[in-house]
Amino acid sequence: MKRFIASALTGAAMLGAAGAAHAQDWQGLYVGGHAGHGFQDEDGEFISFDTNLDGSFGDTVNTTAPANAFASGFCDGRARGPTPDLGCDDAEDGVDYGLRLGYDWQFGNIVVGALGEYSGNAIIDSVSAFSTTPARYTMTRELETVAALRLRGGFAFSNLLVFATGGYAWAQIDHEFSTSNGVNTFTETDDGEADGYQYGAGAEWAFTPRWRVGAEYIRTNLDDGDYTVRASGPAPVDNPFILVNAAGTDFTRSNDEFEFDSVRVTLSYRLGD
Repeated sequence: MKRFIASALTGAAMLGAAGAAHAQDWQGLYVGGHAGHGFQDEDGEFISFDTNLDGSFGDTVNTTAPANAFASGFCDGRARGPTPDLGCDDAEDGVDYGLRLGYDWQFGNIVVGALGEYSGNAIIDSVSAFSTTPARYTMTRELETVAALRLRGGFAFSNLLVFATGGYAWAQIDHEFSTSNGVNTFTETDDGEADGYQYGAGAEWAFTPRWRVGAEYIRTNLDDGDYTVRASGPAPVDNPFILVNAAGTDFTRSNDEFEFDSVRVTLSYRLGD
């Protein structure tokens, strides 16, 4: 990834040097879009439990033996079956595309600005647990859209702009729970929204007085801690999920941060004079 970003920025610098026949005015309103690839890091995530429903996760779900009902373990992905030996599918990376509107101010070689952006994404992230019954339990989140408001600031070398950027991000996320357990009832709690922040860097080359092409890297971090699943009855009284509290046991993901990276190509058009 770092090699790709370095190559993209180096290429932009070479194009800027080659095309420096005109001095670029960076100030003004612009519209544009981006297209690229979004991807995640594997982080060893697992499912965490709250057996007494006190709002504190990290409890062990025990059988009447007593023994850990989830001694079979976890996987950072979507389970292919009820036992860990069947494996898990990895997180799904995908396209990252969107539209943007922004305004830049120029003070000599210094350029500062603000932009709003609306993106569509196709990133899916799952985590699974395996009980000793055996059964699988999978929590999945799929990123649908991201809206962002960011500041940016950089240095202009004639028709080449190198910049850093950062700001607020809000996302719509689709959550899903699936299991091979046919005994308990599972109830999801989800508002489908998450917010957080973005930061990154990039470069733009003005190949005409109005048109610009660029490359950028953006890191997005979203707080996605509101999604929970409750396992409850009807079930036998010795069911592990209702042994501690008859109302059931809550599930959540061990990592409430939804983090991903995007590498993009951008195109924008400066409006006005």
